[in-house]
Amino acid sequence: MNDAPMIEVRQLTKRYGRRAAVQDVSFTVGRGEIVGLLGPNGAGKSTTMRVLSCYMPATSGTVRVAGFDVFRQADQVRRHIGYMPENNPLHQDMRVREYLKFRARLKGLGFRRSRARVDVVLEQCGLREVSRRMIGTLSKGYRQRVGLADALVHEPELIILDEPTIGLDPHQIRAVRQLIKDLSPAHTVLISSHILPEIEMTCQRVLILHGGQILAADTTENLQKTMSCGGQVVAELAGPPAELRACFEELDGVERYDVAPAEGDFYRCALTPRPGVDLRPLVYEKAVSRGWRLRELTRTRHSLEDIFVHVTRADREEENP
Repeated sequence: MNDAPMIEVRQLTKRYGRRAAVQDVSFTVGRGEIVGLLGPNGAGKSTTMRVLSCYMPATSGTVRVAGFDVFRQADQVRRHIGYMPENNPLHQDMRVREYLKFRARLKGLGFRRSRARVDVVLEQCGLREVSRRMIGTLSKGYRQRVGLADALVHEPELIILDEPTIGLDPHQIRAVRQLIKDLSPAHTVLISSHILPEIEMTCQRVLILHGGQILAADTTENLQKTMSCGGQVVAELAGPPAELRACFEELDGVERYDVAPAEGDFYRCALTPRPGVDLRPLVYEKAVSRGWRLRELTRTRHSLEDIFVHVTRADREEENP
């Protein structure tokens, strides 16, 4: 078993003239991971993926895929990669099965092996019922599936997907999302997107790219812990509002609070904790000791959007003190 990372990027820089699209980027991706490369348009996501896929050379730095150097061993790297670009260049005038056989042969599979692999990916990507249709007649969702089947047909260890759900309707997004999840752990998957909910619902780990640099690389759970507070605690309590406010004024760990009427005799209490404090046990103890009825006690979770804004804002503040 090879324990080396599937992707190793060290000090990657790509310049277009004087402009650096990617500047000193370093990260690793382990085998079997689904990792999201997150950032706004122009952040350097597609450039990074094109370098990884041997579609363009870097200006400087070291990039290895499956242990092979993308600059000096490009042929070996391509055998280990399945790449689906954002604008998938499919042959519109070919039938689905015909196109996938053609692509399998181009990628070095023999006649029998290519037929077997096409049967597998047609089933895997839900394309069997449209296998004899012309690609140009398919919906956007099915064309995305054809692109994914193309990326998978030669059984690569690493799948690189650039904006795989862009332009799809909600049903198509769910189908493609499930296909991606099913690829792990047999494949390593790197997904580029600027759609935060998609990354949050699909990926195990997130790389936040902004201004051509990696600002954060971790699970969303760990990234939440790096934020200044652990999220608001919301409690719905049936008690005199004056007593509720007095309690929260005295309660250690409460940085801010808001008490507003809710349904019936209850009040919705939104509490912002001090860093590192979980207010839920404290609120529960107060409710029990004072005889207040408790209908809800939850802690809001920072979304990936909150994390992204927090990380990129901190970066801008460092640049402009």
